[in-house]
Amino acid sequence: MINMQRRVIAAPVTVLRNLQDRLAGPDDLLWPADDWEPLRLDRPLGVGASGGHGPIRYTVTAYEPGLRVRFEFPPGAPLDGYHELWVRAIGPDRSEMVHILVASTRGAMRLFWPLAMRWTHQALIAELLDNAERAATGTVRHPHRRSLWVRLLRTVRPAIPAQAVP
Repeated sequence: MINMQRRVIAAPVTVLRNLQDRLAGPDDLLWPADDWEPLRLDRPLGVGASGGHGPIRYTVTAYEPGLRVRFEFPPGAPLDGYHELWVRAIGPDRSEMVHILVASTRGAMRLFWPLAMRWTHQALIAELLDNAERAATGTVRHPHRRSLWVRLLRTVRPAIPAQAVP
């Protein structure tokens, strides 16, 4: 499967690069940690850093500061592949942030992905892109609104508050 989301933001690429480089750090403005399991890594963002969010685990296998970061799922995980976040300039004051997930499913994830995880994953990334736009411009032109299905799924498995995660 390939799952891609992107957002064009009215800001210079340097602003988005700075936001991306702070991912999973103490001053991370991208990750929607108030409403989702926080993104935690065992060390600062860089190749070899391991962690994840909630039960989803991965390792940073490529990191080009200000350009892209790639997270790969560990061997034997329910997802086999990677997800990546990158930024690129479109013009002097317009940039694009892109998230792509390229993976195949294993075991129960073959059923879980199309029924639940796909929808919650897309909502989480849409909210991350909202945060990028808000941090870069001070506003969000078209804020993501969770579907009824995602709201229902989130009541079944609510987020673990950031302060509760070691």
